[in-house]
Amino acid sequence: MFDYKKQYRCTIIRGKAKNKLDDLLPVYANIINEHCPCLLDDFKQIFNKELAHILDYPSEKTLDNHRTEIAGKLFGMYFSDESSTVFPSERTLLFLKNNDQPEFFKDICQKFQFPNGMDSIKTIRDKVNNKISIRQFSFILELLFIAKEEEIQISKDEVAYFVLNSFETLQGIITPQQVYTAIHEHRNKNIPVKVRGKNSSGAMQHIREQLGFLKLANLVRIESDLLYLNPHEKKSIDYIRSSWNKVPAFTINKESLATLESRKALVSEWQKHYSKVDKDGINIFTTSVDAIQYNVTDKENKIVVTGAIDKIKLGDDGEKFVYNYEQQRVAEFDERLKNKVLLLGKIRGLGYDIQSIIADGSDKSEFVKYIEVKSTKRVTPPKEGGDGWIDAITLTRNEWVAGEQHGQAFSFYRVYFTPQSIIIYTINNPYKKYKNGTVKCTPMNYRLDFSKKSIDKIIEEV
Repeated sequence: MFDYKKQYRCTIIRGKAKNKLDDLLPVYANIINEHCPCLLDDFKQIFNKELAHILDYPSEKTLDNHRTEIAGKLFGMYFSDESSTVFPSERTLLFLKNNDQPEFFKDICQKFQFPNGMDSIKTIRDKVNNKISIRQFSFILELLFIAKEEEIQISKDEVAYFVLNSFETLQGIITPQQVYTAIHEHRNKNIPVKVRGKNSSGAMQHIREQLGFLKLANLVRIESDLLYLNPHEKKSIDYIRSSWNKVPAFTINKESLATLESRKALVSEWQKHYSKVDKDGINIFTTSVDAIQYNVTDKENKIVVTGAIDKIKLGDDGEKFVYNYEQQRVAEFDERLKNKVLLLGKIRGLGYDIQSIIADGSDKSEFVKYIEVKSTKRVTPPKEGGDGWIDAITLTRNEWVAGEQHGQAFSFYRVYFTPQSIIIYTINNPYKKYKNGTVKCTPMNYRLDFSKKSIDKIIEEV
């Protein structure tokens, strides 16, 4: 019998608002990738210094929180080995390769569990003593799937009360079907449910933050406090929800908390485990533009697509989106120049993806314009007017050289695919902005070409 009145507050590390987490992810990733591997003491100083400049010099405590609690524990973006050398995590490197922010958070949802090694030893011990054992995101997705089959939407309060704050559910002894039945019975009897605490807002804070991960992962939408599965993410949802009844992948028991050495080893091993990507999930978690554009109307609960994606089916290709945009822009200036817009992204080594026309009404309107496209997918739209807002993109040497060579004729187009719309930020003449300090560019990738005459020794082990 499900005793849902037994409540237990099972929290996660405090994060930031969803749009702030989306904003900070590329910043964290580029700082870590730029400077690691490096020694732990050096990493602390470097990370804090870089982030202080970006966030307009907050307190040292705030910077430490960003580094250790959010980038380190909550996001799993780096780990350290026995020699105290810090390395970028697999999750960080995959994100830098794909620029797919929901994919990053899907992997987190798949790996997350209670108990885990993020908390203080006191909190971990309390969860172990209370036999907490659950993959909460898998459980929630399975619950939402059951409800969807019954054409019912589950509310945030119901997930909070019957799952994320329910003692028996968190112990792993209750099934999603039992939770659904309890919710259904309460609705039939018109009995409201609410997580209670000394501070009603604070009591729900950890619930909102956990559900925020499902939103950032593009797996659910929340409208009028009801949760909707994203139908375009079916493969990812099916994969993650299939783990709801599996024992959490990382084992924490009383023995692992017995001594100082075992506790240190626990935290270190958890970080290594959590920072690795799910090997099967990486083939499933890629986010399509259709998936990111999914929205729910308040009244009819139908799929709605916004912005230019209605008119142009682009798949995941930001280059094609910019190409179509440039063709339309140039055609509006002069139809005969439209065919001079060329999509060249498949040609290696150019340093730009699109050759267009300036078409701005000046005496240089028919001059060539070079565009390098950098696209990303994220659930929240960027808020460039916000305090401390910044974004970061990774460039090749050819792209930066092209920017220097073509000067005012060169632009970066940063494309954001979001549920609300598709947004382009244009950065014209980035090399000039670099020289006057408007943008920062740091060389990160070098290629070493060597020949036979430069080899000192050959070691072959059979």
